[in-house]
Amino acid sequence: MTTKIHAVVDALGNPLRFILSPGQVSDITQAEALIVDLPAEHVLGDKGYDAKSFRDTITEQGAVAVIPPRKTSPQVHCDFALYCEPNLVERFFLKIKHFRRIATRYEQTPRAFMSMLSIISAFIWTR
Repeated sequence: MTTKIHAVVDALGNPLRFILSPGQVSDITQAEALIVDLPAEHVLGDKGYDAKSFRDTITEQGAVAVIPPRKTSPQVHCDFALYCEPNLVERFFLKIKHFRRIATRYEQTPRAFMSMLSIISAFIWTR
């Protein structure tokens, strides 16, 4: 009954790409579609994005994966000096929640909701 927003932001916290999915869908299912053809030196993600296939996709695109491993997965190297920046994504979500239409999911169709996200993103880019 809910909608999940999957987002990619740049190093300044400005939005680059969105994907909408049902609320019960895991983040990792949309991860590869989010980063396709986005130029990046490093791709940061939280533990929810810890998957070998996703790390391989990042490496194939010529970037370095900065994703901390889960406790249950094999330990891989993570540059924790770079990892201190994923709060940019959280701050972006806080910015869009200031807009009531997004916070209350006022739009009834995915197309209208995505349109409002695009308008709000343009507003954030102009600040």
